[in-house]
Amino acid sequence: MHDDNHHHGLAHDLEVLGQMVAERRRALRWLGVGSLAPLGLLACGGGDSASTTSTSTATGSTTTTDTSSTGTSTTTTTGSCGNITTIASETNGPYPADGTNSLNGSTVNALTLSGIVRSDIRSSIVSSTTTAAGVVLTVTLTLVNTNSSCAALSGYAVYLWHCTRDGLYSMYSSGVTGENYLRGVQVTDSNGSVTFTTIFPGCYSGRMPHIHFEVYASQTAATTTPAGDQVRTSQIALPRDVCSAVYATTGYSASVANLAAITFATDNVFSDGTSTEMATVTGSTSAGYAASLTVGISA
Repeated sequence: MHDDNHHHGLAHDLEVLGQMVAERRRALRWLGVGSLAPLGLLACGGGDSASTTSTSTATGSTTTTDTSSTGTSTTTTTGSCGNITTIASETNGPYPADGTNSLNGSTVNALTLSGIVRSDIRSSIVSSTTTAAGVVLTVTLTLVNTNSSCAALSGYAVYLWHCTRDGLYSMYSSGVTGENYLRGVQVTDSNGSVTFTTIFPGCYSGRMPHIHFEVYASQTAATTTPAGDQVRTSQIALPRDVCSAVYATTGYSASVANLAAITFATDNVFSDGTSTEMATVTGSTSAGYAASLTVGISA
């Protein structure tokens, strides 16, 4: 993977993170709050602990920086039903485009874009119609209330996003800042389910393949400015054997070496376990894949 097709590099990532801190400091001064949240919460890394570590991994000319907590994902078993427990809470990473950070002085927010409520997230909207290439993947999340016998949570909004097959994040990464594909919002139906049509994400250096999502109490809470508080923020893990099969296809060549260099045990998000985050995946590279996950929410 070449540098001009990925992030600007470590210096740029540090600059972006610095801008996030500056934005956060200004917001906190306005609110009269005297301290900053831990910087690690902004990175595409581990859970919510105030104790963070920084990992900078370089392979060839591609550099990915993850600032995160290791082993701090929280799984709440209170109110569990059967073998379903509240899904682990994870960071939204440095590229959420949910209005919580900025790039080059401008707030990055996909949630207010016209058309962001959609099931097929493969193409950009508003300023572009470019479609992200890759093996087709449908993602179905089913939200259940762990405090009420796993009753379906209907009417909740799920914002889902992930990187391209090249490991790039739309609206942030060099070359795709003008794109907003692979991001979308869906509202859960009477069964508590949402389904997105997307592409299988690539594996960039330093992280196992993953998909980000945030849960909001309603579509209004998700898409207003500023967005309402998230009910839960987490990440979806994907089985390694499926990732290997996908990465053997055209367009995913950079992911082969990146996947070989990382495991769930060494990943700084999933190293403490994936029991609540591992999707069930079926399908093939020719027909496409379907990933499903039951998401326990303490509602």
